[in-house]
Amino acid sequence: MKILHTSDWHVGKVLKGQSRADEHKQVLAGVIEIARDERPDLVIVAGDLYDTAAPSPEATRLVTRALTALRRTGADVVAIGGNHDNGQALDALRPWAEAAGITLRGGVRENPAEHVIEGTTRDGERWQLAALPFLSQRYAVRAVEMYELTAAEATQTYADHLGRVLARLTEGFTEPDRVHLVTAHVTVVGATTGGGERDAHTVLGYAVPATVFPGNAHYVALGHLHRSQRVIGPCPIRYSGSPLAVDFGEQENVASVTLVEVTAQTAAQVREVPVPAAVPLRTVRGTLAQLAELTPPEGWLRVFVREQPRAGLREEVQELLPRALEIRIDPELVPAPGSGTRVAQRAGRSPRELFADYLDSRGHDDDGVRELFDELFEEVDR
Repeated sequence: MKILHTSDWHVGKVLKGQSRADEHKQVLAGVIEIARDERPDLVIVAGDLYDTAAPSPEATRLVTRALTALRRTGADVVAIGGNHDNGQALDALRPWAEAAGITLRGGVRENPAEHVIEGTTRDGERWQLAALPFLSQRYAVRAVEMYELTAAEATQTYADHLGRVLARLTEGFTEPDRVHLVTAHVTVVGATTGGGERDAHTVLGYAVPATVFPGNAHYVALGHLHRSQRVIGPCPIRYSGSPLAVDFGEQENVASVTLVEVTAQTAAQVREVPVPAAVPLRTVRGTLAQLAELTPPEGWLRVFVREQPRAGLREEVQELLPRALEIRIDPELVPAPGSGTRVAQRAGRSPRELFADYLDSRGHDDDGVRELFDELFEEVDR
């Protein structure tokens, strides 16, 4: 069978005030085109279909149309909820999805059998997929209790709970003539973040070892980390990565989907297929004079300005580089706290003196900013 594995679409993403809607339309059209060319038997979308738990109607239309188009290629389509998604809202779409032949699992259900999906390919290959949406730490405990695996003790870790849930969902991975698959939205120890993930859900408390996945799984399709990568474990484990760079920290990532070919008797053969049409994110740096001579690269820009801070600097950079979404003083020019500058002592000093000390500590020598502070302070101090 052939599997197309994708994840972390983040439809509805706004980057520094700039909508990515047009980019998402182009990128998802590219994913659909790959599916038409490759004709997979199964498409797995491993979470974070949306960027927010309250997606706009436009974002919802784009996701539902993309899933429908993927289904129309002839593939079975399974999508799970990620940490950015609203699991209950995704589950509310299940009647529509089932009518369209699409399997949605937004949140963990009380019946574990609902998370085990079975199918047969065009060529008669039987497969079984354990589909686990994102679980917060609180709901991981609840899922363990629902499935009556063991008493959920407060001292047990998130990884313990997730391992028990996965063990229950994959306990049917016993038939030798069937392809056994897992999809989950989770951080695995040793994997590399892409640069734009939500930190609260990728820290160590949410990371699980690769050993939570069964050794008899033919392939594990993960979402959550935005960089395409293989994870070393007891079976083939992989993140497909996001099909477009979500933030500037991901500008070096290669946008792609993962294609997997496997049978019940042969190992998974994996390859990455680049996704076209993604608008690149670039970082440029220099003085105003250097930026003025720069031929602006294609894409959205993050600009590190090698100038001392002053009023109006951002506007000058924006005039030179209209596609700059983020403008900052180059971090290399910002002095470390206390490095050759006088640290403000609060006791007995006026607000003007404290603000002047703060500007000095940041290397900010624009008298106009000090004068503006004086004017504002006089207004509020009347």
